[in-house]
Amino acid sequence: MAVSKIKATFQSDIQKVWETVTSLEKYAWRSDLSKIEILNDKQFVEYTKEGYATTFTITVNEPYKRWEFDLENDNIKGRWTGIFTQKGEQTEIDFTENVIAKKVFIKPFVKAYLKRQQALYVSDLEKALL
Repeated sequence: MAVSKIKATFQSDIQKVWETVTSLEKYAWRSDLSKIEILNDKQFVEYTKEGYATTFTITVNEPYKRWEFDLENDNIKGRWTGIFTQKGEQTEIDFTENVIAKKVFIKPFVKAYLKRQQALYVSDLEKALL
């Protein structure tokens, strides 16, 4: 199992950060996505710019505190946890991904892939919050 964590602090209130991260309709700030398809109130599918689909099932939704989901595509299966904390006028995010590679040949690359994706996500989020 590959585990990747990232923490970041933003000069934005928790409501703005929460709404930006959890909005499935307003995803244009994500440079890696072409679209999000909402299946129901608990499931959605993200499509990369290359058309690769990942299905997400929301398991915890505590507004302004915690958002969690299970995720799965052809290559990986796992869980994502997002913790949101107000710190004065700033908001700290603490995101963790626990992923299992479904294919043996991609196992050595999964952790590096997760780290790269998380860094891109935080960079995109920082720009969206300006």
